[in-house]
Amino acid sequence: MVNAGYPAWYRNLKEKHGEFVNALERLGETVRQAGPLEEKTSHLIQMAAAAAIGSEGSVHSHVRRALAAGAAPEEITHALILLTSTIGFPRVSAALSWAQEVMKPASR
Repeated sequence: MVNAGYPAWYRNLKEKHGEFVNALERLGETVRQAGPLEEKTSHLIQMAAAAAIGSEGSVHSHVRRALAAGAAPEEITHALILLTSTIGFPRVSAALSWAQEVMKPASR
């Protein structure tokens, strides 16, 4: 069964193209296990990269994954704020709003 925590479009993609999505998921897991970084740190890095390219869906995904790996909302917020001098305030502001969309339900 496809994880109900994923967005509907992703569940649909996985249902229609399961082998493709499974290969992508295995790739992500393989590269996370290939080095010394902890899972939480790797998701924070990937979240930051997603913010840098303006990928709302990837920010959502890696915020969810970072939370599941033990990141505190304050760590997520700090990781994004750290990007300000690199990617600029408008992108950071957008990423913070996307992260908040995911973190709000978690804090209830």
